[in-house]
Amino acid sequence: MTAEKDDEGLEALLDYLKSSRNFDFRAYKRPTLLRRIDRRMRVVGVSDFREYQARLESEPGEFIELFNTVLINVTNFFRDEIPWDFLGSDILPRILAEKHPHDSIRVWSAGCATGQEAYTIAMVLAESLGLDEFRSRVKIYATDIDDDALSAARRAVYSEKDIGRVPEQMLAKYFEKTEDGYAFRKDLRRCVIFGRHDLLQDAPISKIDMLVCRNTLMYFNAAAQARILARFHFALTDNGFLFLGRAETLLAHTNTFAPFDIKRHVFRKIPPVRFQHRLTLVGDGDGTADSGMPVPDGTWEAAFDASGVPQIVIDRKDIVAFINAGARDLFQLQPTDVGRPFHELEVSYRPVELRSVIAKANAERRQITVSSAEWSRSPSDIRCLDIFVTPLASGGAARLGTTISFLDVTERQRLQQRLETSSQELDSAYHQLQSTNEELETTNEELQSTVEELETTNEELQSTNEELETMNEELHSTNEELSSVNDMARQYTVELDTANAFLESIFTGLGHRIIVVDRDLKVTLWNSGAEDLWGVRAEEAMNVPLSELDSEIPVAEMTEALTKVMNDGAQPLNLRLPVTNRRGRKVNIVLTIAALPGDDGAQPAGAILMMKDAPR
Repeated sequence: MTAEKDDEGLEALLDYLKSSRNFDFRAYKRPTLLRRIDRRMRVVGVSDFREYQARLESEPGEFIELFNTVLINVTNFFRDEIPWDFLGSDILPRILAEKHPHDSIRVWSAGCATGQEAYTIAMVLAESLGLDEFRSRVKIYATDIDDDALSAARRAVYSEKDIGRVPEQMLAKYFEKTEDGYAFRKDLRRCVIFGRHDLLQDAPISKIDMLVCRNTLMYFNAAAQARILARFHFALTDNGFLFLGRAETLLAHTNTFAPFDIKRHVFRKIPPVRFQHRLTLVGDGDGTADSGMPVPDGTWEAAFDASGVPQIVIDRKDIVAFINAGARDLFQLQPTDVGRPFHELEVSYRPVELRSVIAKANAERRQITVSSAEWSRSPSDIRCLDIFVTPLASGGAARLGTTISFLDVTERQRLQQRLETSSQELDSAYHQLQSTNEELETTNEELQSTVEELETTNEELQSTNEELETMNEELHSTNEELSSVNDMARQYTVELDTANAFLESIFTGLGHRIIVVDRDLKVTLWNSGAEDLWGVRAEEAMNVPLSELDSEIPVAEMTEALTKVMNDGAQPLNLRLPVTNRRGRKVNIVLTIAALPGDDGAQPAGAILMMKDAPR
């Protein structure tokens, strides 16, 4: 079977289980699920998923066996040898501190299996609160998806082996000895409520103060774990506690659960953050300036010439009207250039073509900016300029001319480039860090998955070891029974040998030579007297027809009498026959033939031939 067809068969099987029994195993980790299903298929002798699906359709009882195989119910009292009293000594006081004196304490044991963990919680809390307060305030909701496990949990009766980890003082305090084992106290058992619950499909129990779900999440894939943890987050009160198994962590869910005690795998719920949306209003404004204020004579010209921004002013006929000192220095212009047409100056087309820009600014009556124009005064002196072309108009909107300003942004451009380079390097470093973090998180999840699978494998091995131990006890019992039967058979053999020896001595004392044959005249008994007469050993004669024996037996004379005795039911016949013995001597014998009764009494099973020497 190809891997693709194998996957198709598995998907079809999972869909069938979902539609027929409402069990959705698609959320389980595939390696674990494949191992468990393959184990059950090998038990029933099936190697193909579709063939196994057909078996489920024809044998509904197989569903139970499959579910019991997939749902591994390995649990114990005080499991994993952690300090369980930590729940009572540290976590419980924190829960009580946030409650009124008579408020109930609600605990949820999810994936409780056969109930040992739920009763462990009950004992721990009862030790801390006292029996009376425990009975009045504590409710423990224990849930699982396995109905058989829940039935065992409700009975609350455990074997000597099951209660092996319960401390002696707790065993005497919380359990009662019965004929079937040890039963948890009935008055405390009423505080533990068992119910069937699917963590993926059923609504979570609400207002839970402490949620214990140990070694259950590890069977699910990441998406299913996220769904379950979201339900757990909803179920817990704002400061509730989550207690996980030793192979389970919440590294990918730090926004919902915070570590409380990493060593004991206890986490605390992070209350949901309630965000308040804010609206930011941004206002825009336009400013205007009045340039019509009168100034003293010569002030405007002096201010224009001393301006730090290089400027050139042309009139409405595009004749150069003013050039300030900054523009003269930057473009190496002379005072004599004033009065020349602007297009005759090199600056009109270098560093950029300005004539078209001037025409556009005047036509649209707005400032136009040319950004980042490169101007090279020499090979070693390259400047970057922002050029502003602004039309000049009088109060009546009549065009007076155009001013061209050159702002040196070389340093700003360099800083911008350095900033962009640094930003790119920072972005690259950030992306690299992000990629590294994702790889680390993936690696961590893979390691976590490996730990969970190893934990699962360990539990499977523990379950297998228990099965092997049970089988070993059964084999030991069977071996003892076989040994007893063997001793009895040996005793019967000794008794049979004694009886045969006794019978042989009687026949020898009477002088009879005995031969017994079945209906096909095959020898079934050949005693020592027959050996002495005919010279044929018993092992040579057994199961051989009389006619094929290498001896002087007068078979022809005997056949008619044998047939008559066995077929006609005649009385025993006596014949006198001359025979030749093993020494070659001729002797006369008296042959008596009698029928052997069959088991049903209807037909003889054979015949017995008794020979003795004829009297002289």
